Formats: sequence, structure tokens, C-alpha cells
Amino acid sequence: MIIKKHQTVIIYDNICIFGLLTKTYLDHEKITKLGVASTLLLFLLIIGTTTTSCKKVQGCMDSVAKNYDALAEKDDGSCIYEGKVVFWYTEPVSEYLINDRFVTSLVYYVGGELVCSSAASVSYTSNPECGDYGAITVTRDLGKLKSKQYSYKIEDGIDGEVIWSGTINFEANSCLKIQLVKNY
Repeated sequence: MIIKKHQTVIIYDNICIFGLLTKTYLDHEKITKLGVASTLLLFLLIIGTTTTSCKKVQGCMDSVAKNYDALAEKDDGSCIYEGKVVFWYTEPVSEYLINDRFVTSLVYYVGGELVCSSAASVSYTSNPECGDYGAITVTRDLGKLKSKQYSYKIEDGIDGEVIWSGTINFEANSCLKIQLVKNY
């Protein structure tokens, strides 16, 4: 840009348009051609763009969080997490439950809360994934924590006898597989 002698140049420095820093120049000749109303409108547009376009998008930037925002440029501390666990056992354990313990159904509790029940005849040849059809999958909201410990117990569905119990450490965005084995 060449500035002529006695030319009025108005410089709006570091204008942010669509996230790009630019410099905008208006000289007296352009202002005269645009007219006062148009110049005012252009000025308001530049000011509005400056105040809104450069603001960083805030959100959860942790990719393992349930509410991950790929567009976020600034972490706002809003990340929330969940974890999953799947309980399973093999056919020999199922036969043991039915034939030796006379158990026909199981009731599952996690954190003192009833989460599901199943027939004792349900078994797997290998560990199922969380959410597989028929799999005993439990999902827990971990809030802002990346891991949280819960107690569990699995009872005989008829008489309430505890067959298995323990603690589970739910991890954010993961599927913990717990194989239940014979306990003599």
C-alpha cells in the first residue's frame, strides 16, 4: 500500500476473520466512496468479527471422555467418563452351578444396586465384549473421574446365597472382562 501525502489512513490492526489474523486498511478515498452509512456498517462488521471469531471453542478435549469435543481448542473441565465391565463364565462353570449347587438363575449387583439377572445356563466359550448380545454388561458413570471402584456380588436368584463377590475398578472408556470361576 502506498500512502499519498495528506491521505488519511485508518488501520484496524490484527482483525480476526474465520480464525485468521489479517490487517484491514481503509483510506480517505475509500471512505468517501463508501459513504458514511456504509463505512459505519463496515466498521461494525469488522468490530463484530474481531470480538466473535477469535474466541476459542471450549469443551472437553480428552478423547477418552464420553463428551469429547473434537472441535474444542480450550479444555473447559467439562469432561465426563464412563466405564464398562462384562461378567462371564464357561460351560463347565455353568454345569457346576446347575448340577452341584442347584442354581438356576443369578442376580448381579454392582455398588449395591441390582443391575441384572440371568439364567445359570448362559455360558461362553471365550470372553465376550461389552455389549455383546446376551452378555452381562454393566456401565457406570464415573463423573469427572477416570476410574472408580465399586463392589459387586452375584447371588443365587432363588435363595440369595452369594456365589461371587469382590471389587471392580471401572476405567474410563474401557471394557473390563471378569471371568467367574468355580469357587469350592
